[in-house]
Amino acid sequence: MRIAVTGSTGLIGSALVRSLLADGHRVVRLVRRRSRTGPQPDGTVGVGWNPHLMQVDPAGLEGVEAVVHLAGAGVGDRRWSESYKREIRDSRVLGTETIAGALAALKEPPRVLVSGSAVGYYGQTGDRVIDERDPAGGDFLASVCVDWEAAARPAEAAGIRVVHPRTGLVLAGGGGAGARLLPLFKLGLGGRLGSGDQYWSVISLDDEVAALRFLIDTPELSGPVNLTGPEPVTNRRLTEAIGRVLGRPTAFTVPRFALDAVLGEMAVEVAGSHRVVPRRLLEAGFEFRHRDPESVVCAAL
Repeated sequence: MRIAVTGSTGLIGSALVRSLLADGHRVVRLVRRRSRTGPQPDGTVGVGWNPHLMQVDPAGLEGVEAVVHLAGAGVGDRRWSESYKREIRDSRVLGTETIAGALAALKEPPRVLVSGSAVGYYGQTGDRVIDERDPAGGDFLASVCVDWEAAARPAEAAGIRVVHPRTGLVLAGGGGAGARLLPLFKLGLGGRLGSGDQYWSVISLDDEVAALRFLIDTPELSGPVNLTGPEPVTNRRLTEAIGRVLGRPTAFTVPRFALDAVLGEMAVEVAGSHRVVPRRLLEAGFEFRHRDPESVVCAAL
């Protein structure tokens, strides 16, 4: 199968590309740098695009059977200034509009567009169990996710099956939150954040990639699908699991006022609670490799 991927150099995208290539699929990477267009040493093909200018080379998308759109500015990469909040929104909305419009205009559109989203769609939900039937929240990230998903409608109107993977916290040692947290725990400096009672919907990188591929291959699935582990855990429980796996103490606590001082508005996400479950994945028969926090931590090391 010929599959196009945006965000292919990120934590999830790079792992997805490796998985697809290992199974013999042909991968088209949508890239911004001209030097990365054309055939690449790893066997992929680079196709140029510029999401901010809403430009993409349509010829490079001809013959693509599936598209996985993961590109977007990192939510946790820096403090949320007003300009960076615009970058978070624009990188997702404009990029999705660009991809959806280009695919809709193709003579032979792909069968499926897996267009990224996040559990931030639901806002802060405390300890209430949330699945795909629940409405959007009212905070910044929720509004971004609503607009992000809506931007894919031109593809849906063109008859393309559109799936929105609402991804939770992907724990991996090579990037994302794991790259920041795990080294501290290895040094014995790890601990809970805030009260520790907030729920984190964690998923291993292996399960995230497998779930994305499951969405490509399962024609019955469209619309929102939560990509989280089957058992959301509190920050306190995850902290204890990391400590046990690494054999390190977890006595430190970062109080909420310190999170606010360092992270600003983004502290709401770190100290907030998302108890999200993957109802539709489970009902469709997806099998998780890593169900409990200890297993997820081991997979990240």
